[in-house]
Order: sequence, then C-alpha cells, then structure tokens
Amino acid sequence: MATEYDSPWKDVLEIYFEPFMAFFFPEAYAEIDWTQGYEFLDKELAQVVRDAELGRRRVDKLVRVTLRNGDVGLVLIHVEVQSQWEAAFNERMYIYNYRLFDRYHKPVASLAVLGDEQPHWRPDRYEYELLGCRAGLHFLVVKLLDYGADWPALEANDNPFATVVMAHLKALETRNDDQSRYRWKLALVKRLYERHYSRREVLELFRFIDWVMSLPEGLELQFVQDVIAFEGEQQMQYVTSVERFGIEKGRQEGRQEGLVEGIEVGLKLKFGATGLALLPEIREIQDVAMLEAILKGLETADELEALRRIYH
Repeated sequence: MATEYDSPWKDVLEIYFEPFMAFFFPEAYAEIDWTQGYEFLDKELAQVVRDAELGRRRVDKLVRVTLRNGDVGLVLIHVEVQSQWEAAFNERMYIYNYRLFDRYHKPVASLAVLGDEQPHWRPDRYEYELLGCRAGLHFLVVKLLDYGADWPALEANDNPFATVVMAHLKALETRNDDQSRYRWKLALVKRLYERHYSRREVLELFRFIDWVMSLPEGLELQFVQDVIAFEGEQQMQYVTSVERFGIEKGRQEGRQEGLVEGIEVGLKLKFGATGLALLPEIREIQDVAMLEAILKGLETADELEALRRIYH
C-alpha cells in the first residue's frame, strides 16, 4: 500500500516545532530561548533553495529562533521521510547551509531526520579538500529506526513526537499487512486518549496517524466504528472533531478527488456504513463548488436526506 509521508510530517512539524526539537535534538533545544517565540521562514527558504530540477517535494523548514545568549539564529530542518539512500544528500545539506549563510550572514544549524529503512545510511557531513584548502559541514542527524529499539520508552513518552515516530515506524512495518496495520492504527489512536492528550492534540495526532496508516475501505470502516465505540466507552466525545478532520482534508486537497475523499471520511464518521450509500451519486458530481457545499452540509446534517437535498 503506497503511503505519502511528506505532507503529514510537514504539518505536524509546524504544529509541534518546540516538542520536535525537545524530542529529537534535546541539546539544541536547551540552547533556544522559547519564551521569545520562533518564526517559520518558508517563503525565504523557497527563494534561497530551489529544488524544481529535482522533481520531488521535500520537507524542508527554515526557522528563526532566539538563543539563550540573546543571539538570533537560523535552524534549517530537513526531514527525509520517504526516500532511501541518496548520493547527493550530504552535498545538498551543505549547499542549503551555505546559501542561507550567504543570504543572512548568520550561522545556520542544519538538522536532519531520516525516516528510511536502511539502518546503515547515516549521513552527517559533507567535506572536500583542494590544494590544501578544506571546506565542509557537519550536521546533526537522527534515524527513526533507532527509536524502535526501545518501544516501551516510546510508549511511556508524552511528547507528541513519540506518537509520530510510533505511527511512522508501524506504517513502514505494516506496509504489506493490512490486518496488522489496522490493529496498530487502532492501538495508537486509543493511546491518544489514554495519555490524556487535549482534544486539539488528539485531533492533530489522529490526522497524522490516519494519513500515514491508510487502510483499504473495509478495514477503514471497521476502524472508524471501533474509534467511535471506544470514545463512547471513555466518555470523550471527540467524534465531531474527527469528523471535521475528514471535511478539512477535503478542503485542503482543493481538487475534485480530494473533496470526494473528505466527504467519504465525513460520511463514514457521521453515518457509518449507511452514509456510504451516497458515494456513488457524489462521485458523479463534477462541480467543485457543489462538492464544497456538500462538505459544509456535513457539519450540520442530521440525516442523509438533508445532504441529498443539497445536490438534488
């Protein structure tokens, strides 16, 4: 089962940047004055680093932070979450670093998170020497595979990125085993409630788990029903928030197929298997504005006929 990891990692990194640093790079985290806030410089990074010729998206983030000594610093975050060994990776980290230094004339800390499945690929530097002159970059790198060696420690850790790592590792491990993926996906979602996360945290981490651990339709429906039943047992009514996740996912896609996907998730969450009876009709709709209206209607509709009246 093909899974797209880049987008969910980008989203969760933006939402939980401070916990990200605390979890993966605790020594660097300790040097930052978090009371001063931080700023993502996405547009600035895009102007400096252009990867169009590489033909792929990357999870690169540039963040302006204030250090405890009062200096302003730049942190370049690179998350390599899907690719395997890449010959140009070290050089690319070096190029990004010196281009940013050239633009801002400030030191740049380069950090990398590797989510591939090759345990021996651990790039952490780029160096070259010519005629007695030497240049290069040593950068910090963490390997997600390493965290799987101490699963109990992950389970005991309340940092949101413990859940992110667990979901990422299990998504890789269960790529060809839908039943195992279903069981682990449900277990990880239940863990969100058992760790007493806030409603917002449950929703955001649910989004990540749901995205990277996608299931075939039959198991996905069973998963949704199990989550709803579990919420009832726990007396934690987060279903509406989860329902909004399905709607929001469709809006973010901004395309007909994305909107239909969002509607499908909303139907499953709100009406169960009965709701899916509308899907054949909805898939025939080509009007994006109409699909958006159906998504909006999902927020308030108490019965399927109310939705059907929107497009009939």
